Amino acid sequence: MAIAFQALVIGVVQGLTEFLPISSSGHLILVPYLLGWTDPFINSLAFSVMLHMGTLVALLAYFWRDWARLVPAGLAALGERSFAGDPDRRLAWLVAATLPPAVLLGVLFGDFFAEQVRRPLLVALMLVIGAAILWLADRLGRKTDAIDRLGFPGAFGIGCAQALALVPGISRSGISISAGLGLGLSREEATRFSFLMATPVVAGAGLFELRKMLTGEVAGDVDATAVAIGFAAAALSGLAAIHVLLRFVRTHSMTAFVAYRLLLAALVLAVFLAA
Repeated sequence: MAIAFQALVIGVVQGLTEFLPISSSGHLILVPYLLGWTDPFINSLAFSVMLHMGTLVALLAYFWRDWARLVPAGLAALGERSFAGDPDRRLAWLVAATLPPAVLLGVLFGDFFAEQVRRPLLVALMLVIGAAILWLADRLGRKTDAIDRLGFPGAFGIGCAQALALVPGISRSGISISAGLGLGLSREEATRFSFLMATPVVAGAGLFELRKMLTGEVAGDVDATAVAIGFAAAALSGLAAIHVLLRFVRTHSMTAFVAYRLLLAALVLAVFLAA
């Protein structure tokens, strides 16, 4: 029962924090630390894979209509070597332009950050740094442009920013939304573009981890019940997080997320000093 409850909590945490700009990797380190959970399966590759697959399902469920347009549009642009005035063709390749930095750095350094950079105090520091970046971008960005005003150098720049989320505590959505705001996108457009560009990244990360598990690079016992609970919790909470955040940013600033990041960092520091 204990492992099932932990799987439920961690699944909900993963689903919410994957999309809210508060760092999923940071929370997956901090929540067990703060609650004193040490079960090895909660930190296992098998469980991580299912959590990633759950958040991927949330993305596909929410944006399936977009991808049903973007995939054929992107292929048509490639075949005809022309956007032909089609905004979907252009958007598909803007998303593609964000991928090289994440793929390159993920392949080269993903395992290092996943295995070595897991210290709670470092995560707390990155939460503060990410909060400062998000606050500055939200205050200084024009917040007026739609995605169709974004150029390919800008999209590549957002992809470079997204790659920094390999460091736990930075937040993939937080840093990519910050980059979009810095380039003049409105909060809603920056958030929507962040979610679209997340889909291939989350899919790639999940499949990369799944390959390691299936090829025996990482072995371990699998708790099927905990996996099912974590997967479902991540998918449902992720779907809710996407819906809520897109509605929230239409009328609100990023201040609430900045404040949350700072408060969580302070809590981690307090627990560390009291230990």
